[in-house]
This record gives sequence, C-alpha cells and structure tokens, in this order.
Amino acid sequence: MELVEEYLRIRKYSEQICEPLQTEDYVVQPVADVSPPKWHLGHTTWFFETFILKPFSVNYQVHNDDYNFVFNSYYETVGNRVIRTDRGNLSRPSVNEIYQYRAYVDEAMVNFLKAPLADEVKELLILGFNHEQQHQELLLTDIKYILGNNPLFPVYSKDKKEVLTSKIEPGFINIEEGVYEIGYNGKDFSFDNELNRHKVYLHDFAISKTLVNNAEFLEFINAGGYKNFNYWHAEGWDWVNSNQVTSPMYWHLIDGKWFNYTLDGLLPVDLNAPVSHISYYEAYAFASWKGMRLPTEFEWEVAAKNFNWGERWEWTESAYLPYPGFSKAPGAIGEYNGKFMVNQKVLRGASIATPAKHSRITYRNFFHPHLRWQYTGIRLVK
Repeated sequence: MELVEEYLRIRKYSEQICEPLQTEDYVVQPVADVSPPKWHLGHTTWFFETFILKPFSVNYQVHNDDYNFVFNSYYETVGNRVIRTDRGNLSRPSVNEIYQYRAYVDEAMVNFLKAPLADEVKELLILGFNHEQQHQELLLTDIKYILGNNPLFPVYSKDKKEVLTSKIEPGFINIEEGVYEIGYNGKDFSFDNELNRHKVYLHDFAISKTLVNNAEFLEFINAGGYKNFNYWHAEGWDWVNSNQVTSPMYWHLIDGKWFNYTLDGLLPVDLNAPVSHISYYEAYAFASWKGMRLPTEFEWEVAAKNFNWGERWEWTESAYLPYPGFSKAPGAIGEYNGKFMVNQKVLRGASIATPAKHSRITYRNFFHPHLRWQYTGIRLVK
C-alpha cells in the first residue's frame, strides 16, 4: 500500500495548489511558456493513463479518446497534439470534466497498484510521481504569472511564503582545486540527465555563502546596470532593449518606491529576500557588474554541501549538455530530457515552489537564457 499512499499524496497536492483559484483562472495562458492550470491537471493524469494503465492494466477503458490529442505535451512517439501556444484556447474540456478525468484515472490506478507490479511498471510509476511533481512547480509558477499579470494583482494565498529565511551570511567558501566526482550516485530515483557519475577537474574558486538579495540587486539597478551594455552579452543586451527590461519580473516602480508582486499580492520589495525571477542574462550582467561570475554547475554541485540552498533556482554558467555515456531510453520515455539538450542553461538547487522530496544536489534543471517566470536567483563566484 505504500505506493498507493504516495500516489494519492502526490495527486492530492496538485489539486491543493489549485484550491485558491477561481474557475476562470484555470483557463488563462498569457504567454507561450505558461500553461493553463487545468492543462497541467489533465496532462499529469494523461501521463499515468498513457504510460501505465493503457499498456499494463488489463481491460482498462480510456476515459476519452480525444484527450491524447489535448494533453500530450511533446511526445512525438505518442502521436499528434495541440501545439503549446494553443493550450489557452481549450475552453473544453471544462474544469469539472478534467477533475472527473482525474478521479476516473485515480480510481483505476489505485485498483491497479493493489496487485504485484513488475519492476518496469514500478520504474514508470516513480517517473510519473516525479513528473507530476515537476508540473506542480510549473503549476504554481504559472499561476503566479497568470495572477501577477492581472492588473488587480489578486492574492493567491497568504499562507504560501516566498522567503524561507531573511538571514544574510556574508563571505565566501573556498574550494580547492582538484578532481571531483559529479552526478547522481545512489539507488533512489534520479532523472537520466543526472547520470553517469564522472570526474571533472576544477580550479580553486570561492563561492558565496548566500544568494544575492534584493538590496544588492537594487544597487545594480540604481547604478544604471540595465543601461550599460558593458555588463551584458550581446544577446542579453538585445533582449534588454527589445523588451524594455529595467528590473526583475514582477517589480513595479510606484511613486518612486519599488513593489513586487508575490503570492501574497503586491508588496514593497523585501530588501533582505533573495532576488528572484531574473533571466540568465540579468544574472550574468549582475555578476559582471560585481567583478565576479556565476558558478559552473560542477562548481555548484561540489560546493553545495557547504551552504544552504533551495530558495531559488540558481543560474549557472554551464550549457545543458549530456554527461559522458548518456543514452536515451527507447520509446516515448526517451524523449523526456535528451532532446532538450541544446541552447539552454543549467540551473541548480530548488525553489520555494519545488515540492517536498523533489530536490537533490545532483538535480539538473534547465531553461532558455531569457526565461524568468520561475523562482530564479544568483549565487556569485570569484
């Protein structure tokens, strides 16, 4: 019954994230990178139906044949799908119908999980758990984007805090040069992009004990950081000017004072909180302004046991590339990570939106350099 309990715990949390929403909130898709909340609820359900119930549960009847087209995300192996930019056009299925779909699949899954499972099925099940947890983080950050771009700045919840601690620990941690092992090494779950464990050589470096906070980033703004091309990559400078970026996402200058939208509504910027919702371009420019740099993902992994992490996803200077010996699994599951290993930067750590039991030092998140709707932050290296 342990798998049943874990399945139900994870599935329930997705719905708990949506409890503060109004029905209209479930359908909105302001930009291509943000999916409507109801699509996340349907897609994570489709995953269990498609990869576990359909191939392994005898006599399982698909809930709705059209849902494979509606809720397939990017799995070419599984068939055609609604393109990502059109998810917000799906007024149907309704929110109620999607919750009925979840209940239908959950009942079938609970019955299925009561029987002995082959190792192959257990591996797919654990992948499904972690897949839904990934979408729980996306769900929360997508909801914040939806509400944060509403001119009324509605409160999502006063119980969801965006800052774990305001304690600032000055100074740097010195790491000696040498050969270090990188990558997951254990028997619990990890994604394929965390494998295989391998050796890297690192020069000596010093890494900040804490993340850059809003007060420090405000100094960068006031010093004209967004107006001086010298701190930016050419591509980043084009991004700043094309999009007229002058501050982190969700910051608003009102009557000469800085506010930012939080899950608790529009509030004065907390100067002690870690800066958040910035692009790689901004992280690089800030580090350049400080005369420092961002860590590589290998430096971050080696040093992480020496500092607190988990409040913000931390941009690194590493391109998202396969580790030595990486190979894609056959079929649709092989599409999970490998095909995205191009033109993206690695982020390490976790964020306040990351579900419990879904973070580890070897976890490799990845996004395009211009994206900043996730809880992204900066840690400096010199």
